[in-house]
Amino acid sequence: MKLALHRTTVLRGDIMMQRLSPLLAAALLMLMQVGIASRASAQDNPRVDVTILAINDLHGNLKPPPGGIRIVDPNDKTKKINVAAGGVEHMSTLIKQLRARHKNSIFVAAGDLIGASPLLSAMFHDEPTIESLSMMGLEITSVGNHEFDEGKDELLRMQNGGCHPVDKCEGPHPFTGAKFHYLAASTFEKSTGKTIFPPYEIKSFEGIPVAFIGLTLKNTPRLVSPAGVADLEFRDEADTVNALVPELKARGVEAIVVLIHEGGFPTGDYNECPGISGPIVDIVKKFDKAVDVVISGHTHQAYTCNIDGRLVTSGDKYGTLVTEIDLTLDRTSRDIVSAKANNLIVRTDTYAKDPEQTKLLDDYERLAGPIAARVAGTVTASLSRTPNDAGESVLGDIVADAQLAETGAQDKGGAVIAFTNPGGVRTHIIKRPDSDVTYGDVFASQPFRNQLVTLTLTGAQIKAMLEQQWVDPARPRILQVSKGFSYTWDNAKPLGERIIGESIRLNGQPLAPSATYRVTVNNFLADGGDGFTVLKQGTSQRFGIYDVDALYAYFRSNSPIAPTATDRITRVN
Repeated sequence: MKLALHRTTVLRGDIMMQRLSPLLAAALLMLMQVGIASRASAQDNPRVDVTILAINDLHGNLKPPPGGIRIVDPNDKTKKINVAAGGVEHMSTLIKQLRARHKNSIFVAAGDLIGASPLLSAMFHDEPTIESLSMMGLEITSVGNHEFDEGKDELLRMQNGGCHPVDKCEGPHPFTGAKFHYLAASTFEKSTGKTIFPPYEIKSFEGIPVAFIGLTLKNTPRLVSPAGVADLEFRDEADTVNALVPELKARGVEAIVVLIHEGGFPTGDYNECPGISGPIVDIVKKFDKAVDVVISGHTHQAYTCNIDGRLVTSGDKYGTLVTEIDLTLDRTSRDIVSAKANNLIVRTDTYAKDPEQTKLLDDYERLAGPIAARVAGTVTASLSRTPNDAGESVLGDIVADAQLAETGAQDKGGAVIAFTNPGGVRTHIIKRPDSDVTYGDVFASQPFRNQLVTLTLTGAQIKAMLEQQWVDPARPRILQVSKGFSYTWDNAKPLGERIIGESIRLNGQPLAPSATYRVTVNNFLADGGDGFTVLKQGTSQRFGIYDVDALYAYFRSNSPIAPTATDRITRVN
């Protein structure tokens, strides 16, 4: 029947040709021949090549992050080196070059594109980052936990545009929202039972549909302010994906790619995957076999893996890598028959700056620059956020000290102890040749603008709070503590019994279980963030300034600041 129909079409075309001018007839005949040749070519080539370009965990790093990316030294495998990398100006150039090489391509992401951002983006509630990625041609992304840092309504504003409800319109031009689409397959509104964004999007490449499912990690409520996601439900990642497979197959989709904001911990270099562990391993193993490729994030790691027969990738953090994934689709089965990946370093000395991106940054820097350049103080050496074996870091100590200094006076809260969450200390403060630390440096290390809260806890509640540092055994959250407070924890003890009670001391004296103490934390922790639900029992709350402002004031009053001894927390076993 198809052959007869094709022949009838050709015969009718011959009759039409006789009625047309010779020149027009020749042109039409050429077009028909090209169409026939094109169909024959498609039949001769049963495969379609598609390239996916992916990023994750940009966190508003519009400029190259300090330190770039750390990789194995190509000339000495026993050493590691830092490579200058990142920045949207350089990334945009790389993305354009890669897309120009491929007939079929798409640019996607796996969440945390915003949140915990440096000053240039955070000062404008991450509007510059949304605009930059839209200009770069990003098409779809999953939602990360940091997309919820300012709550659901603010995330919806990121998609749809409009002025900030409190700070109004502060940028150099109106904010119209993301040109790319957020996907949130596992995030449901409790009131409606519907997802806050579409669960998936289907893209067609030469007539073959490919589904992209986007979802965040189910532990998101533990990682963000509970108030911001109170009306949301975060469902199991694998169950969510598997439930969508029959629906996609009913729509003729066989090729499925998952964009998930959850990840793993490998031991190799940025394009390797030896000994990967972490949540992503179990999740991928639970996925329906229809899932072909998994693009992951969250853990700030770089890897290209084969887990349970599926390609699984992650592209480090802060825009230092772009993952290039080459797929081959079969025209008959309409499925992915091969997939390979390569993490490409966004080298600042290799890829020129995209002028369009440079103009965008310049427009925002004219507004933010004078504030970011204000000198806060000086340091005698770099202040590292990297924890020791006990979980304590130099910069974590200093942040806690700054919060205690800010709230210690009776009229500011009367605090005697301060705790801060390690996830809130985002980047090192690096010593420059002139030793100056700017407000921009301080903001980069404390970008959430969490408000300080001083509350009353008993000694027993403080111990119970410290035990909650292992509420997620796979990712302990060791709180950073202020000077004068110390304790020891035993790694060999079972969960709930790791803190050695008699070791908890304040200014050399044992903490009395029944006594009360004024404690300062940020509002994220006070709301039970990171699983520290004991803090919600605190009484007599007094709200103070933002954490970043407390750290800025501490530098102003105490410079030059030297690294601490990191001996407040002790670990045995």
